[in-house]
Amino acid sequence: METKNNFFNNTISLRNQQIFLPILEEKCVDLFIKREDEIHPFVSGNKFRKLKYNLLEARNQHKKTLLTFGGAFSNHIIATAIAGKMNGFRTIGIIRGDELATDFQKTILENLTLQKAHENGMMFEFVSREIYRTKTSKEFLQQITAKFGDFYLVPEGGTNEFAIKGCEEILTMQDLNFDYICCAIGSGGTIAGLINASGKHQKVIGFSALNGDFLTTEIEKYVIKNNWFLQNEYHFGGYAKFNTSLIRFINEFKNETTIQLDPVYTAKMMFGLLDMVKNDNFEKGTKILAIHTGGLQGIQGFNQKLKSKNEEIIN
Repeated sequence: METKNNFFNNTISLRNQQIFLPILEEKCVDLFIKREDEIHPFVSGNKFRKLKYNLLEARNQHKKTLLTFGGAFSNHIIATAIAGKMNGFRTIGIIRGDELATDFQKTILENLTLQKAHENGMMFEFVSREIYRTKTSKEFLQQITAKFGDFYLVPEGGTNEFAIKGCEEILTMQDLNFDYICCAIGSGGTIAGLINASGKHQKVIGFSALNGDFLTTEIEKYVIKNNWFLQNEYHFGGYAKFNTSLIRFINEFKNETTIQLDPVYTAKMMFGLLDMVKNDNFEKGTKILAIHTGGLQGIQGFNQKLKSKNEEIIN
C-alpha cells in the first residue's frame, strides 16, 4: 500500500472486534466495531473510502493536482495530502482562517495536522471565514484556478458520488448478520454509503457530530432507502466541541477495550450508542456493528489544547 500505484488497488479486509462491557452483558446486546481505523495511520477509515474513487476519477481526467477544503485540524486535509503524494498528485488545501498565514512558520510548528500535510507537499491558501463560506462559488474557484492552475476538486469532507461509492464498500456480505449499523456523521457521505449497502432487514443510525438538523437533506440526495435515522442528542455542543465527561469516556473506553476513539466523531458515536443501550433502546439479542471511521491523528492537536488549559488529556 505504500507505493504510488497500488494504494487504492488492494482489497481491504478488516476485522469486526467484539466489545465486552458490563452494560452490554446486562442488556444482552452484542456490539462489534469494524476497525476501519486500521487501514492506514493517516488515510484511514472513511477518509480512505471517500478518496479512493475521487483519486481514480482525477487520474481518469488526467488531472495532476488535487484541491480541497478544510479547517486547521481537518483529518480530510491531512488524508488528501498523504494520499495525493502516494498517488503522484500535487495537493492544495484551502484552509479556513486567514490569521494562520500571519506567521506561517509558527502555524506549522504548532499545528501538527498542517505540519504533516505540509511535509507531504500540500500547498496552503489561508482564507478568512467570510471568504471560506463562498469557497464553492464560481468566482472564488476562478480566482484559485488563476493562481494554481487546473485541478481536480475534492469537496470539503470528501463527500460526493465517488465518496458514496467508496463508503458502500465498508460493509461486506458477512456484515448482513447485524441488526443495526452505526456510524458518526459530519458531511453525511459515510452513512449514505452504508445505507446503500445495508440489507433490507437492517437499520442504520447516524450519530451527528454537528449541532443542527440540516444533514437529513444532504443524505437524502444520495439514498433511496428509508431504513435509517439520525441521532442528534450526542454532539456535545457541536463540531469539535467536548466536555470533561467525553474525554473521561474516551480514556475509560480505551482502558476497558484497548480501542482508541477520537474526540470529534467516534467517541460521540460510542458514547451515544452505549447510552441508548443503557436506556433500553435495543431489544435483547440485538447485534450492532459500529464503524470506526479513524481520525486518530487529530488527538495530538486536541491534547495540545487540553494541556494549555490544564485539563485531562486523551491517553
